[in-house]
Amino acid sequence: MSDAGRGNRERNSTRRDFLKRVGVSGAALGLASLLPGSVRKTHAGKRDFVLIGHPNPSTGPISDFGEASPWAGLRALEAVNREGGVYVEELGRKVLVRMKTVDTESDPTRAADAASKLILHDEIDLMVVMHTPDTVNPVAAICERFETPCISLDAPVEAWLSGGPFKWTYHAFWTADSLADLFIGMWDQYKDRSGRVVGGFWPNDADGKAFSEIFAKKLPERGYAVVDPGRFPFFTRDYGAFVGAFKKNKVDIVTGVIIPPDWAAAWRQCRRHDFVPKIATVSKAILFPSAVNALGGNLADGLTCEVWWSPRHPFTSSLTGESAQDLCDAWTKETGKQWTQPIGFKYAGIEIAIDALKRARSLDKNRLRDAVARTDLDTIVGRIKYNQDHYAETPLVGGQWVKGQKWPWELEIVYNAGHPEIRKTAEMVFPIPGA
Repeated sequence: MSDAGRGNRERNSTRRDFLKRVGVSGAALGLASLLPGSVRKTHAGKRDFVLIGHPNPSTGPISDFGEASPWAGLRALEAVNREGGVYVEELGRKVLVRMKTVDTESDPTRAADAASKLILHDEIDLMVVMHTPDTVNPVAAICERFETPCISLDAPVEAWLSGGPFKWTYHAFWTADSLADLFIGMWDQYKDRSGRVVGGFWPNDADGKAFSEIFAKKLPERGYAVVDPGRFPFFTRDYGAFVGAFKKNKVDIVTGVIIPPDWAAAWRQCRRHDFVPKIATVSKAILFPSAVNALGGNLADGLTCEVWWSPRHPFTSSLTGESAQDLCDAWTKETGKQWTQPIGFKYAGIEIAIDALKRARSLDKNRLRDAVARTDLDTIVGRIKYNQDHYAETPLVGGQWVKGQKWPWELEIVYNAGHPEIRKTAEMVFPIPGA
């Protein structure tokens, strides 16, 4: 197993502790004994469609991640349902594929509860889940407990692996290790070599823990000093101690993995206290136009982040052949909104599910799980082929927010080392305005 994983004993404990923490009821757990037996084998005969469960943060602090659901998922489903759906041996014919989306309200406990109900009450055939460890990890834990095939995306691999080991869940996204290399590669372009002190906003969650540990190891090896004032809970409103530590230690670069409302508070306080780093590269918080617009004024100008999907990614749908640009254009035409990174991964989750269903030709849980495991598919987010640790790593490039022509702020691709197939659209601007 890779260094990104932990020992089986530690990860088993993590999942057991999680199930206790979210309070899955004894009655619900008791029903699990029914799932691998008669109920699982007969429920397909009770309806004439395949049902995919999809817990989604439609509201709450990470709702920007869930904004494009169910639009992208339904678009993918329409492509297969136009052809009659997928063939199911138990029914002897093709049936349509449907998706039930349930709002998690961006809360891990509600995500676990939603997953339990989808499995026990709705008797879903397959789970598709994404959008940060706050959604992915609790849903994966429930799927493992109730032996339900699960396709997960959009959570850094190391944070996802902390909930393992996995038998029923398969994941696709980038690693925090590759993100650290990306960020450092972007910073290395800055010609002023004196600016090599990095301050971190790393919260008290799975992402924050994984990122802080990886950056603390990698940065000194690459010639950067690290200032880490410690972990903090969601919805912290006073970041004075962080800003004070950054100013005292002459921090030139600010980074972190922080939810949008917390970054808005932290970044405004940095400016209020006359602290403007030369570079600000932040994961999670500034991936979306809505989050960037919410900063107000010119506070978004020059901010940098990872780009995991965009109209420039040279990948196409396995269902329709449409390109990433085509999908973004359709989103804008139908919603009137600017493209956003999660669109591609929402769509890809259904691509993977449909591919597995077609190859399994069955709703038997073991056959469906094995079909997911054997996935080798070119999707709208790139090739998905799972390794022995149950994950596939997806490409990552660097982006910078600049004042736009069509939209108030537009995300340019400014760094593509490692993935030259994803073309750059601009050169990175140093330092950020006002620094």
